[in-house]
Order: sequence, then structure tokens, then C-alpha cells
Amino acid sequence: MARTRRTIQHFNGRDHSWIEFNRRVLEEAEDPSNPLLERVKFLAITASNLDEYVEVRQAGLMQRIEDGYSEPGYDGLRPDESLTQLTADIHAFVAAQYRCWNQQLLPEMRQQGIRLLAWEELDDEACAFAKDYFQRDVDPLLTPISIDPAHPFPRVLNKALCLAILLRAKRRRSGPQVLGVVTVPRALPRFVRLPAADGHWDYLLLQDLIAQHLTGMYRGYEVVAHASFRVTRNSNLYFEEEEARSLLETIRVELHNRRKGDAVRLEIETGADPEIVERLRINFELEEDQVSRTEGPVNLSRLMFFYENVPRPDLKFQSFTPKPLVLSRKSTGIFDELRHRDILLHHPYDSYDPVVEFVRQGAQDPAVVTLKQTLYRTSHDSPMFQALTEAGATKEATVVVELMARFDEASNIRWARSMEDAGVQVFHGVVGLKTHCKLALLVRRDEDGVTRRYCHLGTGNYNPVTARFYTDLSLLTSDPQITGRVHMVFNYLTAHAELDDYSPLLVAPLTMAENFLRLIRREQEHAFAGRPAHIVAKMNALLEPSVVEALYQAAQAGVEIDLIVRGISILRPGVKGLSNRIRVRSIVGRFLEHSRIFHFANGGNDEIYIGSADWMPRNLFERCEVVFPVRDPAAVARICNEILPAYLADTVKARIQQPDGSYLRASKLFKDAPAFSSQDFLIQLAEGKADLDAIPAPSMPPETKSRSRRATVTAQ
Repeated sequence: MARTRRTIQHFNGRDHSWIEFNRRVLEEAEDPSNPLLERVKFLAITASNLDEYVEVRQAGLMQRIEDGYSEPGYDGLRPDESLTQLTADIHAFVAAQYRCWNQQLLPEMRQQGIRLLAWEELDDEACAFAKDYFQRDVDPLLTPISIDPAHPFPRVLNKALCLAILLRAKRRRSGPQVLGVVTVPRALPRFVRLPAADGHWDYLLLQDLIAQHLTGMYRGYEVVAHASFRVTRNSNLYFEEEEARSLLETIRVELHNRRKGDAVRLEIETGADPEIVERLRINFELEEDQVSRTEGPVNLSRLMFFYENVPRPDLKFQSFTPKPLVLSRKSTGIFDELRHRDILLHHPYDSYDPVVEFVRQGAQDPAVVTLKQTLYRTSHDSPMFQALTEAGATKEATVVVELMARFDEASNIRWARSMEDAGVQVFHGVVGLKTHCKLALLVRRDEDGVTRRYCHLGTGNYNPVTARFYTDLSLLTSDPQITGRVHMVFNYLTAHAELDDYSPLLVAPLTMAENFLRLIRREQEHAFAGRPAHIVAKMNALLEPSVVEALYQAAQAGVEIDLIVRGISILRPGVKGLSNRIRVRSIVGRFLEHSRIFHFANGGNDEIYIGSADWMPRNLFERCEVVFPVRDPAAVARICNEILPAYLADTVKARIQQPDGSYLRASKLFKDAPAFSSQDFLIQLAEGKADLDAIPAPSMPPETKSRSRRATVTAQ
């Protein structure tokens, strides 16, 4: 059904909202109050974000156009109109990235003794070192190719950095020019460390080093021109499940086929010879607007090298130690503790070690008879993987591995194979649905003779590495209602055994969407009755139209709504008569805001849910997700009095969404409000250097203050 004009006016465009999000990340790279190498890291993140967006979203739009789709999106734009606008926005964004690099970061790095040098700037010692490095470590890895009838254009891998060389045969100077291609080895660092004085770090781009040796690789040719380039290809995964022998084998085949995806974008240096650009464009079958010219190194995501390899802690955020979990004095261990209370952890401020230990003890404790866990993403040397593999030898161990976790498929296949070999029962969830929920379930014969279930439920992946810079929540519990339903969720994942009601859990795609809509409508009823009615929801993205419409209706009924949405939001806040009781803020800072929290005032009887799902169609209808209640009074109080109020009070890293989809810094919008950074405060709180009294009241527009009770969250 086509969207009506009235409905279209209710939504911002998805692609416009994503570009706005990546601009907020770029602002952190431009912000001089951030340490220099952190700013370089933020710039690299914007490039990595853009890569994924181009090879998935832009490629997807192109596919829809080729398939004849013309249905308008959220904002009323057809796919071809969206693609045109998105392409223009991407070109403008890339120009902003390179302005940041050339005008801010590169000069400031030089001032700090970190120099990226051109070949002409090398002194004799550095030049000799570079030549020796090339002969010893680089040249053996190179395969120069010239394009002619006997040598067709090579298959350029997705996002592989290459050099294109325009060549002319020395014996036939009047003959046609030939194109050569050299792939820059991925096995080597993109930046070559050069000899430098103490306290200085000099580097040379690997592609610049290779370029200086092209004549030796193409003997008999004159090198007319050269340029670095990179091709981004369509990385969408498509397969027919009914025809597949197994899901695992299908994904393995698709990983191979992904290399053969159609080209979507060509990145090439601005100064590249027009002949090189045109030959590449024609070869990759690209339109002119799919060529992205770079005013500096191709592939800015590689700048992460400087953050990871330059030993300058003074140019990074000050390190801190996460708060360790302290058990009650009378507890004999984690299981004894959980029999008396739930444990809520807020990562990275709280250590992730208790989650790792929960799984490790489950694998090693002889009293634990069964261990079940979901895995979506994990680290390469994950202690979770090691513990689960160990468990396969001594107890009933079941793991549900998501093979289609985008760009982590290869590592997940390796985990699956290794765990199967160790005796673990490995499942891949419900066919057609990604398993995105974060669950670990232990069944233990306790010392009192009672067999109990213990669970970990989380908002983030079982990855100790990302847990150091993603904000997430973990709940450890032995609540029989919750653990019993988690057991039924595993039955759904391994046997497709469905229940009509998973209460108190919200389970997608079965019950979650309808229950979220019910909870929003309940706030609307409280508002009509004059009872406290307030929704505070924190998530990564807000894209589901039915949820947005329900929020609009609740706001019109008098419900105050505060949304903390890190990324894409199609909702239009602050529209008179539609959403003037809705406020949307995004916090982009040192840590990646990844937790999902849903607070409903419920007439004065607060209800808190946390979990793995955003308010997006894919989370509500196309994935296996679990959102769960927080019931322990201390845990509820922590979310209501510490976590959510800190985010709502942020005036340093928060941006406030405007009705047109743009964002304004809270510091500019609320100039009289005190400077308050939620992430800095939560670090200080974890270190015992701050208390809850330091959280100011949230800043709100004057018209909101006049009609609302103090817009914060307080446990009743």
C-alpha cells in the first residue's frame, strides 16, 4: 500500500538519518577537546562506517532499482530518488572527512612529532631504509599485471588497495598506452615506520613506497602516471535456503561468492590521470557519480593504525579500570549470590569479568550439568569459546551460533566446527531468522540438593574485547520465571517449539512487537487517567513505523517521551500537535552506546526492560531477540536514578534531534545548562570519584518544562 502524504510527513528518511549519525561521529574527530589520537580513531571509524553502508545499503538500493522496485520509503522517496540524494550526501561527507584530515589532524600530528611523509621528504637514512624494506619485505609479495589481450583485467577484491599504472612501451612510443595494476599486500602495514629521532614517529605510505619502484617492476615500459584506487563491491548475502544442503555450507559458499559482487564505488586519488580514472570506471561498469575522489590517502579507515601503534598515551583518553564485582560477605560464590539477589552490570564501567567467569564456572563446575549459550559475535581468542569447548567434554553443552552475523561469518564458522569437534551440540537457530539474543543458561545441582537454573541475559555480544568500549548491560539471575522462559527460548531456537506467551520475556519475532505496542498504549491510558505517564527508551536505532505511530499517539495523549537513539531515527520530534512531547537525543562519545533500555512509568509503578533489540523491523520481525524485565529493586533503582538520568542530563556529547532530522549540540541548544558528560560521570562514579548528586536535571525546551513534572527517571 502506498504511503499517504500525511503519513510521509511523519517520518524522516532513513538514509538522511544515517548520514546525520556519521556526521556526529565526524564531529568527534573535529572536536579539539578530544585527545588527538582519539580524533584520528573517530575519523577512521567514520570511514569504516561508510564502507559498510556503501557495500550494504547503497548496494541494496541499486539492486532494488534494477529489480524494478518503485515503492516509496519512509520519507516518500522512491529508491532511485533515495539513491540520488544518498550519493550526493556521501560525496559531501567524503569531502568533509578529508578536510578534517588535511586541515586539522595531519598538521596537529606533525606538531606532536608524528609525521606522514611524502617520498620527497625522506632524508638519506630514511630513503635507504625504505628501499631495503621494499626489497626484503614488499617486493616478494607483489604481482605486477599489465592489461592486454593475453592478460585481462584482474579480479580486484572488495576494498583491496591497488595501484593503477599508465604505461607506454619504450620500443613503441607512438603505440597505445597500457594499463597496469598492482595490488598492495594486505599482509603488510599500510604505514611503513621510518628511522627517526627519539620522541618522533615518521611514516611512509606503503603504496607510495611501491610507487617509487614501479619502473623496476615494469621493465621495458615507461611509467606515464599512477594512482592508488580501491573498489567497494556489493556485499549483500543472498541464498535459497530450501535448495541448500545445510545452512553452514550455504554461508561458506556465499563467503566465496561475495568476492564476485558487483562494484558499487571507486575511490581514487584526486590527482589521478583522467585516462586512468576513465579506464577503471569503464572496467568496473560504474557511473561518474560512483567515483569518489580522495584528497589524501585512499581508505581512511586504515588511519586506525596510528591509534593502535603510536605509543603516545598522552594523546588518548585517560585509561581507567572497570569496577570489579564484589560479592556479599556471606556469599560462598556467584551461584550462592544469585540465589539471594540479581546482579546488574553496566559495561564498561563495571568489569566484564563476571560474565566470563559465569560461563567459565559453568564449564568447570561439576555441579553444573547443562550449559546453553547463544553466540552472535565474539573475539578471536575468546575465553567464552574456550570455556564452551571445554564444557563439551564433561557436560551437556549446547551453543546456538549465528552464522550470518554480517562480516563475522568466517570466524563463526570456525567456532562452530571446532565446538562440534569438541562434543558441543551446535545449532544455527531458526531458518530465515538471525539469532541475535544474548543468553547463557546453566542448570546446576546446588548444595542443598535442589536443581536450579541460572542465567546471564545481556544487551551486547559475548565479546570481552568490545565490552571495554561498548556500553552494555548484563543481568545475572536465578529468577525462576525468567530462567524458565529462557529455557523455552532455547527450545524455540533448537526445535522451533513455539509458545503463545513467553512472559515475562518479550521474544521476537513471536511476542515482542505486540507487547511493546501494548506497553506504549498502557502509558497512553495512564495519561488519560491523570496518572504518571512517561517513556524513556534507549536504543541504537528507531526505524519501525508502527512503533513511531504509537509513540505519536501516546504523546498526543499527554505521555512525556524521551528517546536516546545513537544512530538512525525516522521519528520527527517536536512537531506541534504530533510529537511536541517527544524529545530525541543521540550521544556519541568515547564509548559506543550499545545498550537498549526501555522504561515505562506505568502510573507510578515503574517497569524496566533491557535486551538485545532495537525498535527496528529487522529486530522485531526478522530476528530471534529477547528483551527481559529488571525486577531486583537495587537494579531498578540503579537504572532509574543513575544510568538513564545521566544520559538525559548530558550536555557535552549529546545532540538533540530537530524535526527535519538534523541535530544540534545540546551545549549550543541549552547554553545556560551546566557542562555534563554522561560517560565521564559514569567513569568517575565507577572509580568512586562522584556521586548521584552530581547529575543535574535534564535540559528541556521551555514549553516542555512548563507542562511536565521534572523530566527525569526516579524509582517509585
